[in-house]
Amino acid sequence: MKNKKFKLAAVALLSMITLAGCSGGKDIVTMKGGKITDSQFFDELKKSSTSSETLVNMIIQKITLDDYGNKVDQKEIDEQYASYEKQNGGKKPFEALLKQNNMTAKQFKENIKQSLAFTEMLKSHIKVTDADLKETWKTYHPQVETQIMSFDSKEDAEKALKKVNDGEDFTKVAKSDSHDTTTKEDGGKVKFDSTTTTEPAGVTVPNEVKEAAYKLENGKVSDLITVQNQQTGADVYYIVKMVKNKQKGNDYKPYEKELKEIFEQTKIADATFQQEVIGKELDKANVKIKDSQYKDILTPYLPQKETKTSESKTSDSKESKSSKTKSTDSSKKETTESTK
Repeated sequence: MKNKKFKLAAVALLSMITLAGCSGGKDIVTMKGGKITDSQFFDELKKSSTSSETLVNMIIQKITLDDYGNKVDQKEIDEQYASYEKQNGGKKPFEALLKQNNMTAKQFKENIKQSLAFTEMLKSHIKVTDADLKETWKTYHPQVETQIMSFDSKEDAEKALKKVNDGEDFTKVAKSDSHDTTTKEDGGKVKFDSTTTTEPAGVTVPNEVKEAAYKLENGKVSDLITVQNQQTGADVYYIVKMVKNKQKGNDYKPYEKELKEIFEQTKIADATFQQEVIGKELDKANVKIKDSQYKDILTPYLPQKETKTSESKTSDSKESKSSKTKSTDSSKKETTESTK
């Protein structure tokens, strides 16, 4: 297999070398008997199956940065960069990781800015109405304070639950028995609402656990909650103690800010909405594709004009002819009766 791959690579290289001397451009490779220019290299890259996707991304990125880049706060870029550093072991390990991926810190920050500008572009097309807030309100639950233990073993989970039910302190049991290394040192303390986990950062609370928690009064402990891990398919077992529950009541007005944020985030994550916004921005920017190879790459983003099918046109034509015939017959009849 290694020899075959080598031969294929050699053939590809030879096919590129034969282009030497065919067209102009700056030399990017020279060798005995030939050279490769940047224009030749570009022509070869255009044959790639991903070239269209790359060009579309470049167009969208340029539009996004030109029109919405000034709405991005440098402080937010730096905060996100610092967060990535922390997640990847600190400054030096993260810089090493960037280097492995042929990227500098400056380039990575430019990518963050691009992402934030794209979000700003999407937000500019969102209009939140009272009806939207009321619909979001139906499934919203305000933030609650809980303590949670999780286990990979049902046996361990049942032992921990028995300890709690027998009167042992939940915090003490969580610290000694819980399998969740992120929260156990703090006694399993977790705050969340119906959409996100607010503390600690990075912790995910399954919906099944949330729903069970909302039903608990302050100080009460749940039964064992079984949740299937979506990635591994294995069962994970949870025990929840409600520290501070908060019923939302019947009025959504006190939570209007939270509801607006939830609605916006839902729209931003909606692929159909993203496509609609990109289409509007492409139209506003008056983007014109000059290379015939790529003339249709933006079609998926642009609104489709309604056109009648040939069948409906034929039907319309028949109806028109029939109408004309009836009109002529009626006219002839009226003329004959008038003559009489």
